[in-house]
Amino acid sequence: MREIVWDTETTGIMPGDGHRIVEIGAVEMINRTVTGRTFHTYVDPQRPMPKDAERVHGLSSDFLTGQPIFEQVVDGFLEFIGDAPLVAHNAAFDMEFLNWELKRAGMPIVPMTRAIDTLEISRKANPGAKHTLDALCTRYGIDLSARTKHGALLDAELLARVYIELTGGRQIGFDLATDTAGEDTPYERVSLAARAHNASEEELARHASFVAGLKDPLWLS
Repeated sequence: MREIVWDTETTGIMPGDGHRIVEIGAVEMINRTVTGRTFHTYVDPQRPMPKDAERVHGLSSDFLTGQPIFEQVVDGFLEFIGDAPLVAHNAAFDMEFLNWELKRAGMPIVPMTRAIDTLEISRKANPGAKHTLDALCTRYGIDLSARTKHGALLDAELLARVYIELTGGRQIGFDLATDTAGEDTPYERVSLAARAHNASEEELARHASFVAGLKDPLWLS
């Protein structure tokens, strides 16, 4: 099973307002394993970078001017993703920008049915918790030290590890002794450190608040 975990950086939040993609990062996974194959490019949006957006990802107009435009990178990106499902955090945002750019380039759009949204998965798995990428990395013990600003490839790499945790960890199914990949499998398995299972301070506080609201609990009788 091949899946692509991906992310974009943009000049703003609404493509209909003239905002554009400025960075694309994608990570290949096979059978919930990061293979080491990635796609990454910066994109010249051919418009000024708003200061609010630059503060988020650190990409300035000076840096982006002269980078390839979307039409020059799209074929490579589409070749990389193939027909695989596309995993993203708040997938509707990235898919809307991608399809807006594809329509501008006169190309067929990518159907939303291919999208897997880790934000929705997290909301169902942990109702009431925080669901930002930073919060999920903290929840699952994933190192965030390299994330001083948003970056499409780094965020895709972090999200791949979050996605593994959200979907049950490394082992999928009950074939514990079976590895369907042959010895000549053309990808490298990347080991992930075991995550901590201790409750966070936020979780302990929510538990204490819940217990305080119980009426006549048996253990206090």
